[in-house]
Amino acid sequence: MSRFLPIVLSTLLLATTDARADQFDAVTAAIEAGTYKEITSVVVARGGKLVYEHYFDKEGAEALRNTRSVTKTVTGMLVGLAVERKLLRLDSPVLPYFPELRPLAHADPRKDRITVEDFLTMSSLLECDDDNQLSRGNEERMYLVEDWSRFVVDLPIKGFPDWQPGPAQSPYGRAWSYCTAGVTLLGPLLERVSGRSVPDFAAASLFAPLGIDKVKWQFQPKGTAMTGGGLQLRSRDLMKLGQLYLNGGRWEGKQVIAADWVRRSIAPHANAREGIDYGYLWWLQSFKVDGLTVSSYGMAGSGGNKVFVLPAQDAVVVITTTNFQVRGAHPLSEKLLTTAILPALLQP
Repeated sequence: MSRFLPIVLSTLLLATTDARADQFDAVTAAIEAGTYKEITSVVVARGGKLVYEHYFDKEGAEALRNTRSVTKTVTGMLVGLAVERKLLRLDSPVLPYFPELRPLAHADPRKDRITVEDFLTMSSLLECDDDNQLSRGNEERMYLVEDWSRFVVDLPIKGFPDWQPGPAQSPYGRAWSYCTAGVTLLGPLLERVSGRSVPDFAAASLFAPLGIDKVKWQFQPKGTAMTGGGLQLRSRDLMKLGQLYLNGGRWEGKQVIAADWVRRSIAPHANAREGIDYGYLWWLQSFKVDGLTVSSYGMAGSGGNKVFVLPAQDAVVVITTTNFQVRGAHPLSEKLLTTAILPALLQP
């Protein structure tokens, strides 16, 4: 699905070309008119060069953007780095790393077989669904308790009534449900296998090679960094993360993340929603623009915060927002992509 750049990139250029900037005038005008509610920044790179960068609030380029669940994809990158260092395996069962959490509520031998890959693909057998307010694993229930790790391991095994397909009947053999709690357990897991805090591991292995030196983590009540959401980064640094994957894991001539991990991460492993597949905490979807099908893999967070990687267009698009209370915020950001940004990007 992905096409890696044949060149080695250094840092993104900080200035746009006048011709390319003119093509994005309609983007600026539509956002400033309020068509897309509270968009705070849009950054677009093509061919490794910044072609459009605009901030629509008073915070500007240095602002740390809370893009919520975009953090999950960053967590997937960190897991990949741990796998590369042979600290973890994709098929490693997770619960044995937490013997202190036994005995488990709703004990079931299937829990001991839940793997790292199950959490990366949102397809563990735990009853956990953020899209269902009645779900025992809904993230809002987790935020009410102190020990989030225990919250996760104590969840029951989900049931599959006749009208709901189980793993064997699902695409790619995985029954998907959006589960923040499972991703939060990957934080304590990373700490156990690396011997470092999540922020320290991320800074040394991922952020420093990319020149990302300004970050802000949120933390669980027990002290581990929240790996399911809340990490704050500058818009340009979000761009770098997308560009890193477009480059096949390379940055400034260095292989920061293994190319094989990049390929596996953006391959489909589960079907999330109609027309949308899911990789290792990456969203895989296509968009129609003037009769052209544009494939993407991306990061997404509440409010319609997005990082789109568009391999055929050799481009990365970052959209940050504060549309947290806006109904249909994700479709709104996707509309901004398809009706304004992509038409400008696709001009000759």
